[in-house]
Amino acid sequence: MEKIYSLKDPEILLHIVYRLADFKNDREDIIDDNNFLQLSSLKMKEGKTFRPHKHVFKNGPELCIAQESWAIIKGSVKVIFYDLDDTLLAKHILKPGDCSVTLQGGHNYLILEDDTLVYEYKTGPYHGQKLDKVFLNEKRSN
Repeated sequence: MEKIYSLKDPEILLHIVYRLADFKNDREDIIDDNNFLQLSSLKMKEGKTFRPHKHVFKNGPELCIAQESWAIIKGSVKVIFYDLDDTLLAKHILKPGDCSVTLQGGHNYLILEDDTLVYEYKTGPYHGQKLDKVFLNEKRSN
């Protein structure tokens, strides 16, 4: 697992690349539980089960940011990560079984193969592009 921190503020974790080879036995919490997006890897034996449960509504912070993760199922993707000030931080090629996580900072994806399959996870709710994101070469108007 590679954790990528801001060069502008080295205390801020911006991005994570987690590869298929990083899976360990049992459970590994990949993202600290103080983030909006939660991600764990689970490597389990046949017959493993969990107590039946459901998740409940709970109060959350009023100010939040969309955090995003891509899990590559088939094909390959180049992910480009940016710092808090939009400067380039890192580039990675993701293959089946790999995933990327963006907690803060910018990102971009380039699909490298036809018929690439990806699961995208983001925190919500989503209120439309205008309220969700700003493009790196444009400034937010509000």
